[in-house]
Amino acid sequence: MNLKKKVLSVSLSSLMAISAISIVSSPVSAVGNGPGAGNGSIQTSILHTYDSMADYLKTQDAKQEAMQLEIIGQTVKGRDIYLAKYISNPDNPTILFLTQQHGNEQLTTEGALEFIKHLGTNKTKGVLENVNILVIPMLNADGAMGDVNFSLDNYLADGGRHLTRYNANEIDLNREHDKPIGSMQAEVKALYENVFEKYKIDYMIDLHHQGTLSETEGELVSGSILHPTNSNVDAEVLERSKKLGSVVYHSIENTGWGHIGKYDGGSGQNIGRNGAAIRYGISTLLFEMRGMSDHYIESYALGQKSNGYLIKQTITTLDSTVRAIADGSIENADVSFWDTLPTQKSRSGEESDE
Repeated sequence: MNLKKKVLSVSLSSLMAISAISIVSSPVSAVGNGPGAGNGSIQTSILHTYDSMADYLKTQDAKQEAMQLEIIGQTVKGRDIYLAKYISNPDNPTILFLTQQHGNEQLTTEGALEFIKHLGTNKTKGVLENVNILVIPMLNADGAMGDVNFSLDNYLADGGRHLTRYNANEIDLNREHDKPIGSMQAEVKALYENVFEKYKIDYMIDLHHQGTLSETEGELVSGSILHPTNSNVDAEVLERSKKLGSVVYHSIENTGWGHIGKYDGGSGQNIGRNGAAIRYGISTLLFEMRGMSDHYIESYALGQKSNGYLIKQTITTLDSTVRAIADGSIENADVSFWDTLPTQKSRSGEESDE
């Protein structure tokens, strides 16, 4: 392990340890109220760079017998796009975790990397025999590195680089999902040609970040969820999507520190959770974590002191869904909570950012 990677690993481990202590001792009312841009440093230096993420994945691949690391394509700027996969039996149900369609939404990537390391420990013994797991921890690597063909001078973060929502061509990758595959941006084309077309995927969680000021019932949320909402989604696919959401909702709400709202998202097939559900019959869930790693709007970016619990929330989400699929308990998940789950609203009128 090189020194840079070691420092990053230590920093993230420290964040996790600190967040675990804070989560236990903090009242529920404190959830989501971490520092924003005006009340804490927005810092990118503690986050994985693309190169350190690639090194991390290669290290885990060498350590873990069950893991295979695959390159599914390249970004506009030529960076390899990695897929970490755990396939013990092709007939097992398969779940895909997708992060960083938007390059400035990185804490879900940090959580996904920690989860990959978690899969190499005895803590998940027996789980991988009954479920296949696919993880794309950074689809939009160019946006994550700020290596784009437009100016980021007005972005807020410190730490040596900016992160942007868009890919190098200033295209929102989560608005590409209704196009013919050959017409898609390079990153989404790679996702379709070498993941959706190649593997039989039953479930997908598309992990994003939203602004910092979303709330339900006067309380800031730690995140929000939404199933596919296009009318062309098959009823059985929708029902399984709602069950996936049930597993996530109850795993977070039951921690005592998480607070989840219903996301107010669009119904267009061009959005990932809708497009994948329609085209491939994949049961999908959008999870929007609170706050972004960088932005030009101050209320969207979140200070680094909130990193710990958001990474923890990602790990909890991935771990709970994998276990529920592996032991079959997802089939009995209660979806009635969707009927009463409040749709979040913003204290400042922030626009939808899916």
